[in-house]
Amino acid sequence: MVARVLAALFTTDSGDLTSAELVRRLHVSPASGSKAPGHLETQALVRPERDPHSRAERYAVVDDDDVAFRPVMADVRNQPRIAEACGAVAQKLGTTTPAGARLEITSQFLLHVTDDLARSARQWHRIYSTDPRKTSGTDG
Repeated sequence: MVARVLAALFTTDSGDLTSAELVRRLHVSPASGSKAPGHLETQALVRPERDPHSRAERYAVVDDDDVAFRPVMADVRNQPRIAEACGAVAQKLGTTTPAGARLEITSQFLLHVTDDLARSARQWHRIYSTDPRKTSGTDG
């Protein structure tokens, strides 16, 4: 549902929709139409705005170069805590037990993938932020 809401917002020319418009567009319940934008707001992908013509709240796509980078890096910061918790429980259970072995592998996987994701996101951010289309007229 969250992906559908984000897609609906991204594909509008204005980049924003009211909750009622989301409900109609996505054919979902009003509860679903308001829960997903809230989650996207916590990920800094959308922001709520008051509709100037009514009392309705609009959800707008955050329009800046870091709109995808910020939530990825927030996730990168959270995953090591989950990995550490898995590793700690694995040690308590014993890594030779089936559950302990699963948790230890999960811990290692999360740490590895999170490190790769952080490195990739930072590299992309460096490249994207130096994109000549994004810089102010420094040519010629």
